[in-house]
Amino acid sequence: MLILAIGDVIGKPGRQAVERFLPQLRQEYAVDLAVVNAENVAGGIGVTPETAADLLQAGADVLTSGNHIWAHKDILPILNSETTLLRPLNYPPGLPGRGFTIVKGVLVVNLIGRTFMGNYDCPFRAMDRLLNELPDRPPVAYVDFHAEATSEKVALSYYLDGRVSAVMGTHTHVGTIDARIMPRGTACVTDIGMTGPIDSIIGDEPQKVIDRFLTQLPYRLSAARGKTLLNAMLIRVDDATGRALSIQRIQRETD
Repeated sequence: MLILAIGDVIGKPGRQAVERFLPQLRQEYAVDLAVVNAENVAGGIGVTPETAADLLQAGADVLTSGNHIWAHKDILPILNSETTLLRPLNYPPGLPGRGFTIVKGVLVVNLIGRTFMGNYDCPFRAMDRLLNELPDRPPVAYVDFHAEATSEKVALSYYLDGRVSAVMGTHTHVGTIDARIMPRGTACVTDIGMTGPIDSIIGDEPQKVIDRFLTQLPYRLSAARGKTLLNAMLIRVDDATGRALSIQRIQRETD
């Protein structure tokens, strides 16, 4: 099985990159499952029903998210009804939506980190509960870990090594060079990287971000424009055992 993981999609430029490249990638690599992080797809923050539909129509099978999932209130009914849009599993119980789904025979889980992020439930223990309690769990399991600290992401990869097929880091928007297969067969990377404008500060218009640093005032940020870069990871997994066999970084740049 081949799983394509696309990192945080930033606003309209990111959506356009997904619409352009995802169908090509699915065909070129015979992708079985495409997981796309939609955390910032609506104007650079959050996701709306319309922007989620755009990504699904472009070829995404599952959409994951993170700390900005609640930015647009019209997404709340969709979270309760749509099995292909996830919010982090370790939010407090009783909130709208779900933190995992099974699509095309793959368990897809969304977790959020705590270090430099917020007072969420423990992602390690939340994953333990899910793996222990989920009946008839498929061998192949994919985890989007939306977290800030590299140490927390690597720690979770070691913690889940051999129990899931992949732990893919999102949130920081900067792709890392540490993609590897862990000793017991779990593919991991600290951060997939963003899909969005190249000439930006992690996807946002540079001057507004600079003004924030200079003045410490909460300037409203917006997605930058211009050429875009799609960042993704391609993971090959043994269907029977769930062990990852290879992991490869993929990048595509618009003209």
